[in-house]
Amino acid sequence: MRLGHLTKRFFGSLWPKGPSRGSEEWVRSVLRDGELKLWQRMSGADRRHAVGVARDVERRLGHQATKPVLAAALLHDVGKVAAGLGTYGRVIATVAGLAAGHTMAEAWTQKKGFTRKVGLYLRHPILGADMLAIANSDPLTVTWAREHHLAEEEWTLPTEVAHALKAADDD
Repeated sequence: MRLGHLTKRFFGSLWPKGPSRGSEEWVRSVLRDGELKLWQRMSGADRRHAVGVARDVERRLGHQATKPVLAAALLHDVGKVAAGLGTYGRVIATVAGLAAGHTMAEAWTQKKGFTRKVGLYLRHPILGADMLAIANSDPLTVTWAREHHLAEEEWTLPTEVAHALKAADDD
């Protein structure tokens, strides 16, 4: 399942265009000003993916899909902007993380150049949560950015919300 998801994301990332104008308007109605600024820093492919995740969460949760929940769906990967990696760099970072383990990521962030970028990319959940906290996001939004790659037993969000967010992201 993970390989299929990664393959789909890889090919989707080759098309740099962002979401439709209508989707952009919908996002503006959901996000706070600081969150919107962060969202706009994301690549076109990441923004398209985020809109797809948020719309799926909205379908899954109905009225429980509050603005903080939708913001969590839209911004769960915002920490990736810190690495500044393109598609091929992300592929290498993902493989490096699988091969060496994510425990190496923190040490790699202390290096320079590409190794540092790989470390930052692998630490995107923590970095994204910090960015969202600084942007004054709702605690739920910050929490999901931090926890979206953790094992289910480590999640602190309400179960139904966390399951909907994870299922929509297809990680």
